[in-house]
Amino acid sequence: MSSVCFYFQVHQPFRLKKFSVFNQQNDLDYFSPENEVILKKVAEKCYLPTNQVLYDLIQKYPDKFRVSFSLSGVALEQFEKYSPQTLDSFKRLVATGNVEILGETYYHSLAAVYDKDEFYAQVKKHSDCVKKHFGVTPQVFRNTELIYQDYIGQMVSDLGFKAIVAEGADDILDWRSPNFIYQVPGRDCSLMLKNYRLSDDIAFRFSNQGWKEFPLTAEKFASWVHQISGGGDVLNLFMDYETFGEHQWSNTGIFDFLWHLPEFVLRHPDWEFATLSEAIAKYPRVSEMHFNRLTSWADLERDLTAWNGNQIQQKSIRQIYEIKDLVLKSESNSLIDTWRKIQTSDHYYYMCTKWFADGDVHAYFSPYESPYDAFINFQNVLANFSQVLAKQLKEEYRI
Repeated sequence: MSSVCFYFQVHQPFRLKKFSVFNQQNDLDYFSPENEVILKKVAEKCYLPTNQVLYDLIQKYPDKFRVSFSLSGVALEQFEKYSPQTLDSFKRLVATGNVEILGETYYHSLAAVYDKDEFYAQVKKHSDCVKKHFGVTPQVFRNTELIYQDYIGQMVSDLGFKAIVAEGADDILDWRSPNFIYQVPGRDCSLMLKNYRLSDDIAFRFSNQGWKEFPLTAEKFASWVHQISGGGDVLNLFMDYETFGEHQWSNTGIFDFLWHLPEFVLRHPDWEFATLSEAIAKYPRVSEMHFNRLTSWADLERDLTAWNGNQIQQKSIRQIYEIKDLVLKSESNSLIDTWRKIQTSDHYYYMCTKWFADGDVHAYFSPYESPYDAFINFQNVLANFSQVLAKQLKEEYRI
């Protein structure tokens, strides 16, 4: 028996508003009113209709269809503020018992790479948030953008998680397959690797009319799944949830594809669907898997250069963590929360200066005209934030 493990990432950042160097303000109102507009638009195009399809599939296959989600804390926060019905629709899915919620950093940050204590604090905040909304405690972890190296898996294991997900990068796998469960070196923690080829067939190539496999039907994709039979225990299909209705518009047939896929997968008696926790409980770990470099699911290199590959990104990241001690010293919940929202990885992603195919992807997601506009705006916000922070510390500690 083998299992399809769907995991969907749900994330929306608090994008920064346009902020001039001449702006001087004493409050922490740095975030764009467009966040509400974007959240509601994506909810109507993706979250609400896709949640309904998944709910209907669970009703149709109550003992056979399961999925996993990771919802960033900042996305959940925006659901509460701007689209409570979206949050309710996720709660309805979890209440079926067929949907698992994964852990991650609340602020979708790079803290695992830059600050261990900050990473721990954000993971705890996210777990508390998931418990509050869904009544469950995450058992499997997904780091921001699948950023992973051995030490991250070890930190996550030390926090009590039973498994972590990562990218099935070719240079890491070498001759091995992503379709088995591995083990974090030196820890009693499972490692589940994304099958990026089959995942990306849905997430990126589905509507590409120049692709040799176009059009991709549920029956065709299920036949590729069935070819794994005997050669793997799991097929980990990991992707952004916005694939459905937002990146792949409804008129591409993506919702029909999702609706019919379980039917064709389940026609083979050796296949089922499972949450990630169910899969790690069912299948053995075949061996330890060492990641000797930092990996992610972004771009062709599958590394961190989408966020720290140039000097303007590196400067911005360094500056945000340099003020950590002062921010925490303030003991101001609003200052700490704002500082952490500025840590969200998207702000650095917008500063990426890659070209060709990767550059096109970055431009698609960015609200800025150029990476340099993103950098300048970020610097203006950070400068003002630092002034507000200094003023508050001066008033509180008379320094």
